[in-house]
Amino acid sequence: MNKLWLIIKREYWTRVRKKTFILATLGTPLAIAIFIMVVGWIFSNNTEELRIAVKDDTGVVKVIKDSPSVKFKVMNDVDLEDLRKTYQDKDFDGILYIPEYGENLMKEDFKATYYSEQQLGIMTKEMVQNQLERKFREHKIDQSNIDRKMLDGLDTSFDIKEKSADLESSEEEKSISAELATVMGMFMGFIMYLVVFIYGSMVMRSVMEEKTSRIVEVMISSVKPFQLMMGKIVGVGGVGLTQVLIWAILIPVVVTVVGLLFPVDPSSMQEMSAAGEVDVEEMEFHINMLLEKLKDMDWIIILPLFVLFFLGGYFLYSSLFAAVGSAMGDDLGEGQTLTIPIIIPVILALYVMMAVVQNPNSSMATWSSMIPFFSPIVLPARLAFQPPAWEIALSLIILLASSVFFVWLSGRIYRVGILMYGKKVNFKEIGKWLFYKD
Repeated sequence: MNKLWLIIKREYWTRVRKKTFILATLGTPLAIAIFIMVVGWIFSNNTEELRIAVKDDTGVVKVIKDSPSVKFKVMNDVDLEDLRKTYQDKDFDGILYIPEYGENLMKEDFKATYYSEQQLGIMTKEMVQNQLERKFREHKIDQSNIDRKMLDGLDTSFDIKEKSADLESSEEEKSISAELATVMGMFMGFIMYLVVFIYGSMVMRSVMEEKTSRIVEVMISSVKPFQLMMGKIVGVGGVGLTQVLIWAILIPVVVTVVGLLFPVDPSSMQEMSAAGEVDVEEMEFHINMLLEKLKDMDWIIILPLFVLFFLGGYFLYSSLFAAVGSAMGDDLGEGQTLTIPIIIPVILALYVMMAVVQNPNSSMATWSSMIPFFSPIVLPARLAFQPPAWEIALSLIILLASSVFFVWLSGRIYRVGILMYGKKVNFKEIGKWLFYKD
């Protein structure tokens, strides 16, 4: 046990002291901060500042609301031809012309013309179109003598709350929107996929480096191969956990500081609202509702389960990656074929997770949660949907038991492969290693 702890310490400290680790750990939050600032600068310096003269022969448009980047001036009393000749002299960038449609203002399709030497941007064009549509809609309502209160009353919305059908249930029900649960499930599943794949591959590279440099020959003389493999798995896992914890602290701090130093320009939100893309008040309402529903989630249950499934998945895949790393020779290109049976289940699990969050109670969701190669990614994605307790318990038991089995199985491969040089290894050869006597 003491030797195992020494190996874990060695793997951990040699990695966290490397310049690459320090640069990646501290550089990632800094890169995110720079990315946010650059994107903010791009959008803040990419706005059109236009002055548009409006000529409306229908007489509907008498005033048109300015946006933060576009100023309008209605000039219905000026002849169009004269305006086209002199608009630049009057410091206008273009002319918006709405032709006469006679008495047929109740038609559905109208057309306007924009005269200018430059084209309108997509957002600006959509904003102008939406403003004109609202103006003509209001005019149609006035001409039709429609009761506005009755018209507004036609708008209807529904909010479906999901509760247990058990009449004897007395506990307080918690309702979580399907949209929120889907986003949370996708996020948790994708994070699990990245962590398992990245740090499992890191274990494999560590084994390969020591094998090709012959350092392992010296180490094997004082420790057992299984201890060396477990030390690498736990040590690299500790490195990954350290990196994730540092990011969990630094990234929110960096994003908050950047938000305070470079606040979002409110005019950009007004521009989007004017263009019909975003209703600012509605967006604020939905954000507040989202925060309330996030508070209602059972984080006391979700977070520990997430950690347990992470540990189970990490040990299962890392042990397999370590076994493959020990079987690889000097030709890394040929050895990469040995990783295919490990990589394919990870990728399949990601796609299964994407399908499962769409229907978290389907038979595929249940059965894939029981397969140990899929459950570390699939079941954490279902936690936000509150799956049955028996499914969680059974999936966790199967995963942990499978992790123990594959760690033992990988140890059988590792003890032979780590000292095997100059021989091209295939799956048949690896199968023989499992039955070699100690």
